[in-house]
Amino acid sequence: MIFQIPDILSVDELVQIQTALAEADFIDGKLTAGWYAKQVKHNRQVKGKDAQDLRTLVKAALLRHPLFQSAVRPKHIHSMLLSRYDPGMEYGRHTDNALMGQYRSDVSFTVFLSDPATYEGGELVMEGADDEQRYKYAAGSAIAYPSSTLHRVNPVISGVRLAAVGWVHSWVKEPAQREILFDLDTVRRSLYAQTGKTDEFDLLCKSLANLTRRWAE
Repeated sequence: MIFQIPDILSVDELVQIQTALAEADFIDGKLTAGWYAKQVKHNRQVKGKDAQDLRTLVKAALLRHPLFQSAVRPKHIHSMLLSRYDPGMEYGRHTDNALMGQYRSDVSFTVFLSDPATYEGGELVMEGADDEQRYKYAAGSAIAYPSSTLHRVNPVISGVRLAAVGWVHSWVKEPAQREILFDLDTVRRSLYAQTGKTDEFDLLCKSLANLTRRWAE
């Protein structure tokens, strides 16, 4: 399940991050790539210690968003990077590592930090069995997708592409199970908005809780 979260960052938070990145020190992105991804990763990223406050800000924004909570069911958000792509930079076709330290990568996310009108190219591309989809969202918006997906970042032609990327170790490992829980939660919220707390609402809550209890790790 691939989904967009618009306005994950407030205007003030976005300005704070953009200002910090304008003054940050960047290092070669290959330093955090897996052995085969080093061949196709051509970007730069903020040094680990310099990025800590920014990672904390982005993490808090994700955790407070109800759509992210319902669809991803995060147990740990980890390994976040603040990336920069100048003209000519790209990240070729790859799949994210299954394990990063002590955590699984179940869901990957990108928080777009540059106005798409300020740079050309740099689309995030997801490859499917017989097609591909390109994503280039407004600054402050995010996209989340299964970490098992083949994806790439197209070359930046002009301007600068800034993004926060990271991974989630979910309470629910299987994507199909997360989707079922998300659908049930969506129906539950819609039903409550229409009719309030009814017998049907209570049964949905029971089923959602019991399935979560069964599948959570």
